[in-house]
Amino acid sequence: MNGLQVLAWMVSRLLGCLRLKPGNKKSFYRKRLLRDLASVGADSIPIVSVISACTGIILALQSAQQLEKVGAISYVANLVGVTIIRELGPLLTAIIVTGRSGAAFTAEIATMQISEEIDALEVMGIEPVRFLVLPKLIAMLIMVPCLTVWADFVGIFSGGAFSAIALGINEVTYFNNTVEFLKLHDVLAGLVKAGGFAVAITIIGCWQGFLAREGAADVGRKTTNSVVISIFMIILLDLFFTALNFLFR
Repeated sequence: MNGLQVLAWMVSRLLGCLRLKPGNKKSFYRKRLLRDLASVGADSIPIVSVISACTGIILALQSAQQLEKVGAISYVANLVGVTIIRELGPLLTAIIVTGRSGAAFTAEIATMQISEEIDALEVMGIEPVRFLVLPKLIAMLIMVPCLTVWADFVGIFSGGAFSAIALGINEVTYFNNTVEFLKLHDVLAGLVKAGGFAVAITIIGCWQGFLAREGAADVGRKTTNSVVISIFMIILLDLFFTALNFLFR
């Protein structure tokens, strides 16, 4: 099968798995789900925290330099909050998860494909897509929005701390301005983006893994392809969701 045929096969099997009744689930599927939840979520918190904190400080510094020229430095909170909640929180989180989890998904499935472990699963009566892809998709749909919320919080908090220390903006005023300016719609828009990114990263990562055919060297190639295609798709989805948000604002 070529690449598109493999993608269509995987998506159709995945949709079929979603229609299965809860009673058909087995304990080892739940164990894999718990493993993927920990891998995607808990293991990503340190790097997401560091990058979000740096991003919040950079945004506060850059916006302060421009707003100070027009005497509107108090609007730093508004600019940092909106930029992180709407754009940078979901986007940076998705890129980090792509580099960590998306690449890991591809490498795992590609290695199993080359060593014929996937054929062995089918011989044992285990649906490969349900066993390998579905837990990853569920874990990503749960953890990427959670990581996005955490990234939003860390970015805004670090921007506020920097503004209080370096710019002389009262921290209470900063956070009050952030809360007053942001709307629930902004938060929901960011979470919708995070969900879309999660689906794209999982589908692309697993799809590239199933395409591996030519030995160990192909694992590296497919992993690279997975990261590049995922980031490209994340940017396109970000543009799409931002355009929708603009049209229906």
